[in-house]
Amino acid sequence: MNKSRIELLDVVALTIDLPEYNLYRGQVGTVVELLAGGAAFEVEFSDASGGLRLRNGRTYESVGLRSEQIMVLHFEPASPDSVRPMVTA
Repeated sequence: MNKSRIELLDVVALTIDLPEYNLYRGQVGTVVELLAGGAAFEVEFSDASGGLRLRNGRTYESVGLRSEQIMVLHFEPASPDSVRPMVTA
């Protein structure tokens, strides 16, 4: 799971605020296009298509971002080799 590059259709979260687009740190989007040979990414942000608030899954913003502005979200457990011991206070 220790993937270092961002790929098409990765689910990502913003690591910065972009108030000019009404997007803020933590908002989740999907990489829909690789730009500049993989140095930048078109990320689409859409409303929820289910859950507590039923929405239509419509795109509300699509913006080009650099890798340092996003982080890939992982939905599977880490491999046992990459798990660090838990620290307790």
